[in-house]
Amino acid sequence: MPPVRRLTAILAADVAGYSRLMGADEEGTHERFKAHLRELVEPKIAEHRGRIVKNTGDGFLAEFQSVVDAVRCAVEIQRGMVERDADTPPEDKRIAFRIGVNLGDVIAEGDDIFGDGVNVAARLEALAEPGGICISRVVRDQVRDKLPYPFEDRGEQSVKNIARPVRVYALRSEGTANPQVSLVPVVSPRRRSAVVAAIATVASVAVVLAVVAWWAWPATRTASAPSAAVAAATSFAQPVVAPRLSFVVLPFANLSSDAEQEYFADGITDDLTTDLSRISGSFVIARNTAFTYKGKSVDAKQIGRDLGVRYVIEGSVRRSGNQVQVNVQLIDAETGAHLWADRFDTDRTNLTEAQNEITGRLAKTLNVELFQAASRRIEQERATDPDARDFAMRAWARVLRGPLSPATLEEALRLNKRALEIDPRSVDAKINMASILDGYLSNGWSRSTQQDQEQAEKLDLEILQQDPNNARAHGNLGILRRVQNRLDEARIEFETAIALDRNNTMMFRNLGLTLMQMGKPEEAIAYIEKSIRLSPHDPTVGNNYGALGQCHLFLGHLDQAIELLRKARVADPRPFGLHLILAGAHGLRGDLDEARAEVTEASKLKPEVNSLAAWRAYAPWITNPPFWALREKTVNVGLRRVGFPDE
Repeated sequence: MPPVRRLTAILAADVAGYSRLMGADEEGTHERFKAHLRELVEPKIAEHRGRIVKNTGDGFLAEFQSVVDAVRCAVEIQRGMVERDADTPPEDKRIAFRIGVNLGDVIAEGDDIFGDGVNVAARLEALAEPGGICISRVVRDQVRDKLPYPFEDRGEQSVKNIARPVRVYALRSEGTANPQVSLVPVVSPRRRSAVVAAIATVASVAVVLAVVAWWAWPATRTASAPSAAVAAATSFAQPVVAPRLSFVVLPFANLSSDAEQEYFADGITDDLTTDLSRISGSFVIARNTAFTYKGKSVDAKQIGRDLGVRYVIEGSVRRSGNQVQVNVQLIDAETGAHLWADRFDTDRTNLTEAQNEITGRLAKTLNVELFQAASRRIEQERATDPDARDFAMRAWARVLRGPLSPATLEEALRLNKRALEIDPRSVDAKINMASILDGYLSNGWSRSTQQDQEQAEKLDLEILQQDPNNARAHGNLGILRRVQNRLDEARIEFETAIALDRNNTMMFRNLGLTLMQMGKPEEAIAYIEKSIRLSPHDPTVGNNYGALGQCHLFLGHLDQAIELLRKARVADPRPFGLHLILAGAHGLRGDLDEARAEVTEASKLKPEVNSLAAWRAYAPWITNPPFWALREKTVNVGLRRVGFPDE
């Protein structure tokens, strides 16, 4: 396969003083190093959903889909090394890793990765102290509110073969030196529950401090006093009100007969906590505190009062052979009412893939459900005196609820304009406005294309200047660049958005659409299929099936393409372009009556698009030469067979 580019989290490690150690005891050093890799490093990387790219003689290079996973893995490796080498005398024979972590764009070729993203990780590793970790600024920005590790700013560092200085952050020595008092202990999955109970007091204090620091949106209720258990653990009072998007993910129960599967249920809980913390404006209770409730019969209303949260998420995992079933519930912590429940099934034999797929779908679905629940609460609580964030949240909840249509966008636009009238600086409202404008543009509903493009770009760039790691803003800009046929730029924006939010189904679909427009339907398929797996009941899933059908049509898989295009039509029969594509597929296969029926339906929906030239003028983003060439060989051939004119 040709090389491809992607954004990934890179962990580079080597052994400090390796030459000296080898000179003193070549065979012993080699055996100890291999044992560390086999017994600690490789299991830890697998546990955190990473992969070892290659061993480098005195070290290794690994990559992760999540930068949070990469940093957590680095810390646990270093803490594990402290434990493993504590009894190795004399001290000058001990092996100590130096680790660097970076998030960057890389070239992937086969199983190897190259590029500045890798080079920066290697330079960071060289700057780390033995037993230490150095990370780049982009990594620190991603993990600062998600992981409790004490990184300190080492300033700008000039490093070899990198044009610009790199901002370096180093893990302070207390972060790895003493595992007995560390914030996130190094434990095996089976020991995790016992250790969590031992650190409950420290974790409770930390989370209360975080809640107190969090600014609370206005609400009408007053929280009850904390439970005796929580009061005993801390002298701090809970906040008067809970933030609107605040929740705790309770440890998922393992209902399997095999106790060894406990780690799988814990992994679902950990990943879901991390993924939901990416929701803009959310407050998520840390997993250490959440795990103090593991195995206990608890009342959702009491948990809400104890932790100062609005919602409780609980669930269970049941595995039997290769079958995995996950049940999940969203509970209103104020009333104890069940707001939403669902079941997710998979028959994946690869547990890491199964876990990623399940947590991805859960996070995507819960994102929507939480926004809608919060929106309903806003309407009840603040109907007479709404503020800017209220209107912004209600606007985005309306878009998420679907279906995607001019009427939906008009309603969202009305709510969002009220938000901007109240607070013209509202970041949430600006992001919403750019998303709504992109919706008009990408679906051909804009009444003023140039003006909408200029306004959307202005909003996105303002947001990214203020917050370079805003996933939605990168995604919005990617959609705009795709509509403008600036496909290389669009691809980079979508890849960045996915790296920042791995469960954004819309970005996976748009990356697939971009690759298809670039004339790469085979590469596009995996991203579009990922979008469907993340949200199989999404209000816009018809767009996914339509895009997937086009890809298979371009690749000559005619029967499969028609089946997928029909699925798209069932999901949403309103897009006129879908009917024309399906007509072309039928015409190509010789089903001329079916093709004519689809052309007739398209003409009812959009009578002015009555030729291939009119179609190109209506949707200029389809005129990219590689993409149009694929259409000329497939869709257009089929349309001409039933008399659809060129001009």
